[in-house]
Amino acid sequence: MTLAEVIGLVEGEFFSGQDKADMEVYSACGADLMSDVMAFVKEKVVLLTGLVNPQVIRTAELLDIKGIIFVRGKRPTLDMIDMAEEANVVLAGTRLSMFLACGRIYEGGLKTGGTRPI
Repeated sequence: MTLAEVIGLVEGEFFSGQDKADMEVYSACGADLMSDVMAFVKEKVVLLTGLVNPQVIRTAELLDIKGIIFVRGKRPTLDMIDMAEEANVVLAGTRLSMFLACGRIYEGGLKTGGTRPI
């Protein structure tokens, strides 16, 4: 599934990286604790979080996180947008709760659990 498709499923909007919207992702992770995200480590992940701080971008940079979707209407700062652009991480947001956003992505077909589709 592409980032554009994932963001569409959650009725989201891009904050940066729209030119990378056709990038494939194989898994999603919903968490506000970056230690939980680090334990999840999968290939080509999109992260859903309500945590809006630079640590989220740094975590994405360390792992293979292709995009971050902020839930509950949260928005990144301009500094975070700059950091994400430098790290080639797409930033988006949705007004949906984490629960609903994750559910829509699952129902939309992103069910592979982090492994490459065969």
